Amino acid sequence: MTSATFCNALTSIVADLSRDLPSEQRYQRLLGAMQSSFPCDAAALLHLEGNYLTPLAVDGLSDDTMGRRFEVEDNPRLARLLHSREPVRFAANSDLADPYDGLVETEDHLLHVHDCMGSSLYVDDKPWGVLTLDAMKPGTFDTIDPIELRTFISLTEATVKAAERINELEARVKHGVMVTRELLKKGTDVEMIGNSEVMQKLKDEIAIVAQSDLTVLIQGETGVGKELVAAQVHANSARAEFPMVYVNCAALPENIAESELFGHIKGAFSGAVTDRAGKFEIADGGTLFLDEIGELSLAIQAKMLRALQSGEIQRVGSDQYIQVDVRIVAATNRDLQQEVSNGNFRADLYHRLIVYPVQVPPLRERGKDILLLAGYFLEDNQRRLSVKALRLSADAKNALQQYSWPGNVRELGHLLSRATLKATTDQGKSNDSIIIDASYLDISNAETMDSNEPNKELVPKPAIIINNLTLKEAVDEFQREAIEETLRKHNGNLASAGRELGINRSNFYRLLKRLDVKEQK
Repeated sequence: MTSATFCNALTSIVADLSRDLPSEQRYQRLLGAMQSSFPCDAAALLHLEGNYLTPLAVDGLSDDTMGRRFEVEDNPRLARLLHSREPVRFAANSDLADPYDGLVETEDHLLHVHDCMGSSLYVDDKPWGVLTLDAMKPGTFDTIDPIELRTFISLTEATVKAAERINELEARVKHGVMVTRELLKKGTDVEMIGNSEVMQKLKDEIAIVAQSDLTVLIQGETGVGKELVAAQVHANSARAEFPMVYVNCAALPENIAESELFGHIKGAFSGAVTDRAGKFEIADGGTLFLDEIGELSLAIQAKMLRALQSGEIQRVGSDQYIQVDVRIVAATNRDLQQEVSNGNFRADLYHRLIVYPVQVPPLRERGKDILLLAGYFLEDNQRRLSVKALRLSADAKNALQQYSWPGNVRELGHLLSRATLKATTDQGKSNDSIIIDASYLDISNAETMDSNEPNKELVPKPAIIINNLTLKEAVDEFQREAIEETLRKHNGNLASAGRELGINRSNFYRLLKRLDVKEQK
């Protein structure tokens, strides 16, 4: 072999390191380069997996070799190679059993006296596998240059490590794509259940805005399903094949928020050991969903504004700008206009976000949608708990429709999960039909809605009719007495009294004002 041949072989291997090749092809080309540098009749690359050596590439050995697994303890030659950090050559008359007996491609498929050598391969100072060379003619390897052999082995180790890193990165990317697709599929497949007028209006709004790239601000109370609306906007847009990246702004600590959103470079701060892309870069081509955007600090709002204005971001620690193509969908349960007036939110960012506002209605305004959603949640619970049928009694249906749902759809789902578990425990999974009545719902003492005034204060179920008073006057008098007694019990603490009465804070304060109940000192 000439030095030119060896150099050409090395050059081809180095060139392959920068090429996008499947591992099998990369390893096969490696063996081809080795055989051109060190003439032999058979070569193999085997990977250590537990106690076995698994062929990843072979040349000159029968096809079935790739399906074999060589146990190290049963193959002394392979064991010796594996436990030596230097190349090993076996004598032609060695009495150690050869793992390739009958596998070398000769006319009679019999192993003749031959030259055999190999080397262990280490990656990150850990045994990775072995490289073997076999020749039919004894003395074939007498003239091998040990320096060239050692160089080739080192390059083989580098190739193996590069291939594994590439495979690892590809696996991560594939996993990320699969996760994204599942999330998108989930967002598309989960139907926005509801036939009420307000829900039909919402669906129409989504259909309209999804066709554009306009920034969307989704507004609504906690638990109404703003994330589902964002997913529907993305899934029905031209960006549906790209990711929708979710960011919970309320969960971003201020000291890392900039890095999470815009990325950072290595060494930008303590702990930044590598370059890292932020959410804007990851969402490039797709949608960035900024949930609870009203929770962002003013400092981060200023940096967010630049990204929205120009589509340019800057990683922390870098002086380079990166152009991204991202559609922004934001959501909040705050009144951002009021937050602007209070100085908690930038007016310029607010106007950038509210290009197309979408209001998600609270559950209490959706009428019979409550029962449609209840059916959806019960069917889901039925599958998860493997029960035959879950049914709502008439009084349970009435209670669900009368409740004011401060926690909205999320609260409905959680409540029905609890009710299902209680009813199933009481009645047994084997029952053909498990009935959920009002006693399982835990809302008998909670706030309920007046059928004529959906947003009116609660009216406790117990009612006392006092002589010469109308029903409304009697109810008001009972409420006033109950509240005053509870306030005395809690030394005038409004929050504690409201909790005991099962009334949320805003409704409790409105009720106090309507009934003209004076705060107790």
